[in-house]
Amino acid sequence: GRRWSDGLHQAVEAKEGVASEPENQTLASITFQNYFRMYPKLSGMTGTAMTEAPEFFDIYKMNVVAIPTNVPVLRIDEDDVFYKTMPEKFAAITEELKEKQQLGQPVLVGTISIEKSEMLSEYLQKAGVKHSVLNARFHEQEAHIVAQAGRIGAVTIATNMAGRGTDIQLGGNLEFRMQDEFPQLELGTPEYEAQAEKIRAEIAAEKQRVLGVGGLYVLGTERHESRRIDNQLRGRSGRQGDPGLSKFYLSLDDDLLRIFGPQTMFSRLMNKNLEDGEAIVSPWISKAIETAQKKVEARNYDIRKQVVEFDDVMNDQRKVIYEQRADIMDAESVNEVINDMRAETAAAIVAVNCPEGTYPEQWNIDSLKESVEAVFGLEPPIDEWLEEEAVDPLMISERLQKLADEAMAAKLEGLDLEHWSYVEKQILLQVLDQHWKEHLATLDALRQVIHLRSYAQKKPIDEYKQEAFLLFERLLISIREDVTQKLMRAQIQEQAPPPPVLPDFITQHLDPFSGDDDTADIDASTGAVLSSVPFGIIPQQPLPQREAEGGVVEAPISRNAPCPCGSGKKYKHCHGQLA
Repeated sequence: GRRWSDGLHQAVEAKEGVASEPENQTLASITFQNYFRMYPKLSGMTGTAMTEAPEFFDIYKMNVVAIPTNVPVLRIDEDDVFYKTMPEKFAAITEELKEKQQLGQPVLVGTISIEKSEMLSEYLQKAGVKHSVLNARFHEQEAHIVAQAGRIGAVTIATNMAGRGTDIQLGGNLEFRMQDEFPQLELGTPEYEAQAEKIRAEIAAEKQRVLGVGGLYVLGTERHESRRIDNQLRGRSGRQGDPGLSKFYLSLDDDLLRIFGPQTMFSRLMNKNLEDGEAIVSPWISKAIETAQKKVEARNYDIRKQVVEFDDVMNDQRKVIYEQRADIMDAESVNEVINDMRAETAAAIVAVNCPEGTYPEQWNIDSLKESVEAVFGLEPPIDEWLEEEAVDPLMISERLQKLADEAMAAKLEGLDLEHWSYVEKQILLQVLDQHWKEHLATLDALRQVIHLRSYAQKKPIDEYKQEAFLLFERLLISIREDVTQKLMRAQIQEQAPPPPVLPDFITQHLDPFSGDDDTADIDASTGAVLSSVPFGIIPQQPLPQREAEGGVVEAPISRNAPCPCGSGKKYKHCHGQLA
């Protein structure tokens, strides 16, 4: 199952007194943005993309084009209504819904959370307003409730995630009405069609009544952080040229206005002599709310963009590693890659301990010897090389490479090269995967602390790029060194031949009376039959055995039985002649 990260799961396990398990390690990661950008072509269709057009272009280089509606939109979008407190707002919404239900106009009420939908439902219950609640808690009823939300006097409370994908048909839905009123009728029967025709006529008449009172009324109890979600809610009304109405009821207690709204403007408006329950309708408020939404959208966009910028650094490294891994998987032999790694590892060890432009007296010879012995398992005469006049790091590196190549060639003498090539590929893939997994964990830890560089007036993303590049260089060096060390120190053993397969008459013990296999009933140490026997019958004694050379006990073979060597001859005419 899924586990929390960053030590949270282990903390909960310790609190609950259960055994703590190690954290899951990330084997691969990618953001949605970089995943989508892997496709050579991208396209999409949605009804609410215009507000996000700049983000589509910045991240995906895609332009957003608005397609005109099939028929003109007749929906009326009224100005927002503003109240001082949330209870006043809910009381006003309750009166509005009570009035619309008496008029017969269907209403879809949109809330931002399950808690708010249940709170409003309590207000409506106290006022005696019949309604349905749609908050993604009862999945089986969702499609049914939404499909009937366009009937006369229907009041439906829904969160923004509930009931999506189901069209609200004015007058009701034929299919769901048939399921409710005539569940016993089978589809396609004459009785079903007769009743369906009656309900179609009722739905058509009911639709005309709904159109006469203004169509579907969408009432929003709160503005969302994104204008796109508000547009989705408005778009449930006025479909395909039908009339409709939309309005939002707001209060100073709403999360959006409380956190992001211009408090000075709202406090100035609230200081007016407003009576309890009195509403304010002002284009200034609508403009201020739209500005607050844009502020939230810009903040969320910056967060998403920052995620993409950080993942772009890892994405470049990911491409290099994945391309190399794919090449290794497709290659028949990786011998050339291994040879290059061995040479580069030798050169890297010499470069670390014998830097260019320094005197031999400044070289770290002890560290050089230890590194060569640890990686290659060799003890080259480095002291003798240092006594030569023209000694330099390049000469030491070349001689070390030559010794390593000779040691590997000597190890492979007489071996199956095809099998060795398979071993090379498996070790290379295992080392690559292990080091890449550790590299991802290191980058993740770096990502969590890199923002602290901003206190030193440094840009975190630039610092992350530099650190990630250095870590990637170390990753490649570690992979080359680890692969070289494992292959140079690998102990190769020839596989022992499989033991000969003995015939069934040797490995089985057949009951002389029933012919059943009694092998399981024979004591492994003595060969005596352990199963119970009928009274009056003496238990079968162990078969006579003889001791062969070397102290191995062998079971006797019948002279007329097939010879165990597999020649097809009888034992007495084959190896039995030698016994």
